[in-house]
Amino acid sequence: MLEKILSDLKQMGSINASSIASRDGLLIVSDMDIKSHAETFAAMSATMLGAAENSTAELGKGIPDRIIVESDHGKLVAMGAGPKALIVILTEPDAGLGLILVELEKAAEKIKKII
Repeated sequence: MLEKILSDLKQMGSINASSIASRDGLLIVSDMDIKSHAETFAAMSATMLGAAENSTAELGKGIPDRIIVESDHGKLVAMGAGPKALIVILTEPDAGLGLILVELEKAAEKIKKII
């Protein structure tokens, strides 16, 4: 079921890679062309999301819904999927995030129910 969630996201277009990881960075499942980097991708994404959540909570600003990292080569979006998991995607540089974020939130809710 988790593989299907990632497959459905990729069919939207503009998404190059995606993964579901545990909150401590262990890869659960991924849809990436370069499989050897999937574990590192999951671990680093969990670290970034965890740091953002800790920082904003410490400052009294609550927990962020997601983090977005933009570069000339694409965008990385990491979002919590319940207390045990997170979902991360990589997009094309010119990808519009509106519909992607809506679908990512739906995917996160599905993952939360499964894990």
